[in-house]
Amino acid sequence: MSSVRETTLTDPEGVLLEPEGATTGVLVLSGSSGRIETDRCRMLASHGVAAASIRYFRGPGQPGEARLVPLETFDDVLTDLHSRYERLVVLGTSWGAQAALLLGTLHPEIDAVVAISPTYVSWAGLSDERPQRSSWTLRGEQVPFVPFADEAIEDAVKEADGELPSFCEAYLAALEKYADRVPAATIPVERIAGDVVVVAGGDDALWPSVLFAEAVRRRRTAHDLETIVVTHPEAGHRVVLPGEPVLPPSRTLAWGGSERADRELGLLAWPEIAAIL
Repeated sequence: MSSVRETTLTDPEGVLLEPEGATTGVLVLSGSSGRIETDRCRMLASHGVAAASIRYFRGPGQPGEARLVPLETFDDVLTDLHSRYERLVVLGTSWGAQAALLLGTLHPEIDAVVAISPTYVSWAGLSDERPQRSSWTLRGEQVPFVPFADEAIEDAVKEADGELPSFCEAYLAALEKYADRVPAATIPVERIAGDVVVVAGGDDALWPSVLFAEAVRRRRTAHDLETIVVTHPEAGHRVVLPGEPVLPPSRTLAWGGSERADRELGLLAWPEIAAIL
């Protein structure tokens, strides 16, 4: 394997791995954990791809929760990767898939978007603060969003009866309750100029990511745009790509799936992801 230079980023906090001879740069975005995806970047770098990941909330001067994150937060790292490499890709998981799809609609220089365990709408920020506000801003204005149905969330916790709760029904309830807000909050994925790959597990216990992935495909198909959708009926929310370690189990949320199925979905998805890298 060629040598890899690893650089610690400071503003915002993050990491950049650059293999010798890389021609593609990838921005890797975590979900609602807010972590820096160092392991995934290292895996991508082992395949000759430059990879950067930044902490876009819960960092110095950033919101402590996944709400009101300026989409401009990603501009500098995207500009840097675009200036260094021939091809520019954004790969996001869960909350980061939401960001990846939004960025794809805003930056025509992005050649491909990979959305793992995605959503097709922008959601309210993950916060106990009420009234609810968007997860994202653009040029100082809140991006249109679907609020959470608080009563459905409470029901999910009660039904779990001390076990880790699944919020699939709560997300569906929110889409029904706030149906009038869904059109404005739907991510205009037809504006993504590059390739789109979405990856989803049929046993995702956090939100119905297969349903959401199919919504992305339908909207793009209506505009004669191809979308690659990779699914596995038994995989959950945390998809494991080949060569990645399995993350510790959540103490607060049910993710669904199993290590075997999550790895199998990663294996199915990897050839499609590698092809656009």
